[in-house]
Amino acid sequence: MTGVFDRIGKKVILFHEIVGEMLILLGQTIYFFREAPRNIASIFAQMAIIGYETLPVASVMAFFVGMVLALQTGVELQKYGSQNIIGAIVGHSMVRELGPVMTSFLVAGRAGSAMAAELGVMTVYEEIDALKTLDINPVRYLAMPRFIACIVCLPALVIYSDFIGITGGAIISNLHPKIFVSYSTYYDSLTAALKFHEIGIGLIKAFVFGAIIALVSCYIGFKTSGGARGIGISTTRSVVLSFMLILVADYFLTRILM
Repeated sequence: MTGVFDRIGKKVILFHEIVGEMLILLGQTIYFFREAPRNIASIFAQMAIIGYETLPVASVMAFFVGMVLALQTGVELQKYGSQNIIGAIVGHSMVRELGPVMTSFLVAGRAGSAMAAELGVMTVYEEIDALKTLDINPVRYLAMPRFIACIVCLPALVIYSDFIGITGGAIISNLHPKIFVSYSTYYDSLTAALKFHEIGIGLIKAFVFGAIIALVSCYIGFKTSGGARGIGISTTRSVVLSFMLILVADYFLTRILM
């Protein structure tokens, strides 16, 4: 019994150490924001990876999410003669929840894993130590550009995904024979129900999710050890932890912003 409590105690201590180290990394990253103008090239390079190169996948994801959402809700609403409000339902769902969460999952799986793997390789092969030897702070040189790029690109990607998803919902609502809602009716319902503060809620979520992805990926990358196997484990760990924290943050943000 004592051994069980010892193991639990060690895990609790480890958890607090990890949280403390991540908060320190966050504080250091924010502190080095003042160096952003000197690292503008690195920031734009990361923005291209996180934002521009994610657009094709985000387009496909958002388009079909919007179509599926319209298909499922439209068929059910048609049974009650209420399919005219499908635009409001698709808009609310995309802007408040599906847009921020699904896009964040996509960025975490694509760009976050790449960040963790890249920094993990640099850590394992002692490139981080080489930077310190050259008096280059790894947080300023590596973490800060990725963090800024992530919190800038993710809200932009969410707006884009919302638009594509709503468009996909409009197409399926108009073309499906059981639903058949005209484009004008769809967008009238959408604009009547969707307010600017709801778009703002989605963008606040996207900003927080972007910070989570960058922070988790950089932290796990800096803590990588164990050669090639350790790099693979860190990559997987960064994605899983990002997903979990995004869902936890989504609940609390929804509860606070309601």
